[in-house]
Amino acid sequence: MNNEDFYIGYLPKMPSRQARFVKVFVIATLGVAVILIGIFWIGQKRFARSVFEFGNVREFRGTIRSGAVPFLIFEKDTQTPGLPEFERIPLVAEGKHGADVEAFDAKRVSLRGTLIFREEMKMIEIAAGSVSILDVESAKPLESGQLLGGFTLRGEIVDSKCYLGVMNPGRSKPHRDCAVACIRGGVPPLFLVTDSSGKVSELWLVGESGHPIGRDLLDFIAEPVELAGQVERRGDQLFFWINPANIKRLP
Repeated sequence: MNNEDFYIGYLPKMPSRQARFVKVFVIATLGVAVILIGIFWIGQKRFARSVFEFGNVREFRGTIRSGAVPFLIFEKDTQTPGLPEFERIPLVAEGKHGADVEAFDAKRVSLRGTLIFREEMKMIEIAAGSVSILDVESAKPLESGQLLGGFTLRGEIVDSKCYLGVMNPGRSKPHRDCAVACIRGGVPPLFLVTDSSGKVSELWLVGESGHPIGRDLLDFIAEPVELAGQVERRGDQLFFWINPANIKRLP
């Protein structure tokens, strides 16, 4: 009777045939694990370059433009053939709240805030009570918009504050509850449209008369939807003027 392969766990040495089997099994398992990790790593979608400079409060100066999407507008250092160029940065309040700056509309102000940015798109979270009117300079002229025409677009509605850098990725269904809370609190909604090459365009969503419509969008956030309306360009920002009653949910 051959007892060579009989093994009791407390014995100091495993039989050679069992030892070879265990060694081959462990090496093969590790190899498969490494291959799977590589596949998942290659297939994983990379996070966007987005940053929330939490704790780094800066001072900003410019002209406030309130409305459905409040902005701070200031003149860039660079100019085009003698003409000024403007940069507009959207404003939000601390927490899950929109910025209430209607009292400062079209006024030149100084404010303190924290910068949020995703790639080249920026946002400022205003420090509470930091906005003050500057009476030493008159407000800079505001650039006019350019109507691009009517469009029907498909994409996803997100809250701009988290998407631009406070959360990452800040979009899709895992982020839905947070996005709903932010937009309900007044954070301006963005509409993300992806073209055939994978490039994403961000459009600010406003009502057909320019009024805020965030609360009308809550049932459609983080879902594939189709919107129709007019697109306007102001500086480097795109605005989508829509009627929320005409939103179509896509399968």
